[in-house]
Amino acid sequence: MPKKILSGTVVSDKANKTITVIVERKYAHPLLKKVIKVRKKYNAHDENNKYKTGDKVSIVECKPFSKNKKFQVMENSK
Repeated sequence: MPKKILSGTVVSDKANKTITVIVERKYAHPLLKKVIKVRKKYNAHDENNKYKTGDKVSIVECKPFSKNKKFQVMENSK
């Protein structure tokens, strides 16, 4: 099974070796036919505390680092 790759923006880098990334996706509502924007936050592992708030990053699914941290930073996508 392929690993999930998501891209988003860093919204928090306060925790040590962890960043919070907000991922936004759009989809058409099946009944209303209206485009809906959905945002979801993911905690991702950042080993060197390299990324700061506002950076665009790609995160990839991996083995769990903790209860809520199941992604790690793949690269800096500009």
